[in-house]
Amino acid sequence: MSPRRSYDQYCSAARALDVVGDRWTLLIVRELLAGPRRYTDLHADLPGVSTDVLASRLKDMERDGLSTRRRLPPPGAAYVYELTGRGRELLPVLQALGAWGQAELGERRPTDAVRAHWFALPLLRALQGEGLVEVRLEEGDFHVYAGAVDDPVYGDGPAPAEPDVRLVLDTDTCTAVARGELSVAEAVRDGRITVTGDGTLAKALRDV
Repeated sequence: MSPRRSYDQYCSAARALDVVGDRWTLLIVRELLAGPRRYTDLHADLPGVSTDVLASRLKDMERDGLSTRRRLPPPGAAYVYELTGRGRELLPVLQALGAWGQAELGERRPTDAVRAHWFALPLLRALQGEGLVEVRLEEGDFHVYAGAVDDPVYGDGPAPAEPDVRLVLDTDTCTAVARGELSVAEAVRDGRITVTGDGTLAKALRDV
């Protein structure tokens, strides 16, 4: 485990960066907001990170109280990583950083990787209300827990239970929402998002 580096500044922002300022740390938090993840899953969804760096960051996060590692009971018998309460408190930090970074997205570059669930946090920022939301994109399905305060905040694949609302949209529409160029309400009104479901959130979206 690498020794913690410090800015040695008596400032809360500097202290925070001592813990989460290393490359990849906040993106690992983004992935763990989906709930417990295996090392192999994290490595697959963090293209570009080396195995050594990922292992080092996970150990640092455990040391700093952001995450824990536990072994699943049989038949799983695999180790998973998950956020602690302290780690989950980084959700609004990531959301603020994502909102600030909207202007940096621009057009997708040929070298840019993409995963469907990476749209989960931008969509959560754009949704008003509470409920389980299933989202269907060409790249794959994911689900989000609108209004959630505990993890998981989102998950890969279809919703684990009957969702309050299903949203079907294309990647261009989801990208426009992620960039802040289009609101969910505007996309629904324009027919760019198809809304199905009988939950309160579904009715609210259809009434916009």
